Amino acid sequence: MGRAGVVDRKGYGDEGEEAAVRFLEARGYRVRARNFSCRYGELDVVAEHGDTVCFVEVRMRSTAVWGDPSHTVSFAKQRKVVKAALHYLLAHRLRDRMIRFDVISVVGRGEHATVEHLPGAFDAGM
Repeated sequence: MGRAGVVDRKGYGDEGEEAAVRFLEARGYRVRARNFSCRYGELDVVAEHGDTVCFVEVRMRSTAVWGDPSHTVSFAKQRKVVKAALHYLLAHRLRDRMIRFDVISVVGRGEHATVEHLPGAFDAGM
């Protein structure tokens, strides 16, 4: 919490991304980048799993009362992630790699957080 009960969104988001990174690394993913930003948008996490480059959108909620946070990834957000991912691939000379777009939802905080990974949650078909 920030001033007068206002949630520190940046710190809260960072906490969710940290939980997502720990989750991925525990399952053998190698994190290439976090918070990669370009003129097309931002990529929360870029990770490799085998020969596949995974672009991971992280969504977090303190409680599941309002539903699964993964359902908040709109089509417009998907388009931005795909464009940023294509930029990342070109900038890092990874054009020939298999790619996948995942969503990780984090519900709760700290030790009590539940992390759900949705590999292939959306595709590049725009």
